[in-house]
Amino acid sequence: MIKKDVLNRIAFTLIISFTMVSFTGRSFAQLPKETDEHKAQRMKWWTDDRFGMFIHWGLYSMPSRHEWVKKYERMTNQQYEKYFEMFNPDMYNPKEWARMAKEAGMKYAVITTKHHEGFCLFDSKFTDYKSTNTPYGKDLLREWVDAFRAEGIKIGFYYSLIDWHHPDYTIDLQHPQSQDSDSAYQRVNQGRDMAKYREYIKNQVTELLTNYGEISILWLDFSFPWGIHGKGHNDWDSENLLKLVRKLQPNILVNDRLDLQDVEGGWDFTTPEQYKVSKWPEVNGKRVPWETCQTFSGSWGYYRDENTWKDNKQLLGLLIESVSKGGNLLLNLGPTSRGTIDPRARERLKAMGEWMKFNSRSIYGCTEAPPEFKAPDNCILTYNPLTNRIYIHCLDWPIGTLNLKGFKGRIKYAQMLHDGSEVQFSENKGYWNTEAQLADVISLSLPVLKPNVEIPVIEIFLNQK
Repeated sequence: MIKKDVLNRIAFTLIISFTMVSFTGRSFAQLPKETDEHKAQRMKWWTDDRFGMFIHWGLYSMPSRHEWVKKYERMTNQQYEKYFEMFNPDMYNPKEWARMAKEAGMKYAVITTKHHEGFCLFDSKFTDYKSTNTPYGKDLLREWVDAFRAEGIKIGFYYSLIDWHHPDYTIDLQHPQSQDSDSAYQRVNQGRDMAKYREYIKNQVTELLTNYGEISILWLDFSFPWGIHGKGHNDWDSENLLKLVRKLQPNILVNDRLDLQDVEGGWDFTTPEQYKVSKWPEVNGKRVPWETCQTFSGSWGYYRDENTWKDNKQLLGLLIESVSKGGNLLLNLGPTSRGTIDPRARERLKAMGEWMKFNSRSIYGCTEAPPEFKAPDNCILTYNPLTNRIYIHCLDWPIGTLNLKGFKGRIKYAQMLHDGSEVQFSENKGYWNTEAQLADVISLSLPVLKPNVEIPVIEIFLNQK
């Protein structure tokens, strides 16, 4: 099945290279091309900002047992309807959310305008399944955009390509009513028309990219082109959809989940989810922009009884390590059905903000350190190419001395970042340290007592070569 799918995708790619293809009555040529330099400039704000807030919020906050609850418990639309009829986030205060994001050091935010359940946080003209028809009665997205924009946070929209509520979305292997045979799928999909659903996607994306001002990110989710009951670029009409997006918002950044990874111009950044990469991701041997999306716990939506929450050090480590490999961190929270933020998330955001207040210079505008600089044990390096500074993040505090390799003749000045206190250093003075004598390292003299910082950072001002 996989081999057949790969062959089909190769054939499709060849077709679009030589002719015009029509989906849902529309034609398209190749996507617009741009130089590497232009793309880097278009994405510069994002690669500088490094840290964003992800928000998964919808009707699934009411059962509060995972955002995929409708799928996991195989609920029908009728069974799920009670959440729509009762949804009333009476304590919703997006201004408070925006302040929390800003104080945590987050520079951009992405919210689920529509998740897989099909419920829309915005006042769409193309569905009745939206927040304005709940007891709350308002456009939740409008309030959110205004609040976050007022804090200077760039706006991003998540939009699910999947829809478990729409009557024309064909039932597939990811659907709550997934089947166990081809004949069963044929039976349950009688009368459903994906061509109409493709138009629904385009209509709603047009609303989102027209009615809310400048949108910096469109986070589409997700393709699963596996076998005859999966869905890929043909099902979404991905290339025409992306052309529409580029037309409406030329500077917008789009992720890689349209199943266009092998199409030039088909995506801007890749999105490893819920894991730490071992190195800067590459495509065809070339480093690409990337962002890892991570949760505080094991769920994206609010999950009352889920307790595998990462601690503050783990979360800071995710951020630092992502930047050290040239990437971004999009950190998710799931608000409650009343519109409040889980106290556990509040505590962690506050702690991250306290660290960022003094150490954000090691994050913003930073990337992977040049290869000649070697990270000491239990340390992570980031580098700011504009200021020519290296940042040493000490995950475990050394006792008295920290030896550096690759820095000989390169250090102009060193200091603790959190308070600007000088860190003295010496060359070829290892004393009893044979490694320092033989390896020609730089030795930093550090206090025995760890500074009162979750992860202390040493800022190295480099001499030019």
